[in-house]
Amino acid sequence: MTHPRYTPIQQPQPGQPLPDLRHLPTRATRTAGLTTHGPTLPTRHAASPAGDHQIHTGVVMTEEEAARAQLLAELGLELSGHSLFDEIAEDLGKATGFLYGFVNLFGPNAQHFTGLFQPLPEAGHPVLDRSMRLDHGWCPDVVRRKKSLPLHDVHAAPRFSGNPVVDAVGIRSYYGSPLIHPSGVPLGTVCVADPEKRKLEESTRLRDLVAGHGERTMKAIMQGAHLR
Repeated sequence: MTHPRYTPIQQPQPGQPLPDLRHLPTRATRTAGLTTHGPTLPTRHAASPAGDHQIHTGVVMTEEEAARAQLLAELGLELSGHSLFDEIAEDLGKATGFLYGFVNLFGPNAQHFTGLFQPLPEAGHPVLDRSMRLDHGWCPDVVRRKKSLPLHDVHAAPRFSGNPVVDAVGIRSYYGSPLIHPSGVPLGTVCVADPEKRKLEESTRLRDLVAGHGERTMKAIMQGAHLR
């Protein structure tokens, strides 16, 4: 069931690429019936000028976001796809039985699925791109909270059901865990998503599976496995 506050986005035909999620309208513009165009995100206004940083793209970042961007560069983490992280995402998806698995790094302008596991196009499910707007999905909540987020049914709570990804991809369940650098800065998440809801009693097992793959991912990052 689609959340009543939002107009459904037309599902793609089987095997057709999903519209770039970076360009889906935000909650405010969707409610107003407006459309946004292009990859440029709205400027994020500073809560405290002393705690904000400006980069050459014109995006205003918080202190934590600037620290994350610096760490991603220092660690040599490219925001495009990588076979190591694709393997982790695939292992995670298969271990949990979810259609989609991700290693998701947060850049200054978008979320980047450097690890991506998804159904083959001929399976008839939406085909995802490797990036998404910073304000879409549930990974922003995981990064902000720095804690795992187990959603056996995203419609169980209005704050999680009112999400563009629910309509665009038809996601019903989500489990995410943060990738936290030893400095305490979250680099992104590992997560799984699926169009079928899960049983509540499975939540602890699924949460722990995702968290375990998060630990595996951070270990690989800190050992520089992606640079070999």
